[in-house]
Amino acid sequence: MPVDLPGPHTRWRCGICGNLTRFDVARTVRSRDYVHVDLAGASRVEERDVVDEKIEHVWCRWCGAVDSVVCESRPASG
Repeated sequence: MPVDLPGPHTRWRCGICGNLTRFDVARTVRSRDYVHVDLAGASRVEERDVVDEKIEHVWCRWCGAVDSVVCESRPASG
């Protein structure tokens, strides 16, 4: 079950144990990379622009629940 990536006003929470901080994430990323290859042939990515990102599954690191993580509103601070 796909889950949205948390933003500034949302967070992940495990619906089973209530975990808010530790998750394993399987995702697919399409990116456009600027690769610098030095004269010896070693390469490294110097810039990466994410073109598309899809969260496939999120597992709770605490209880191991699969697909029970939800994206919810963060509590109001102040």
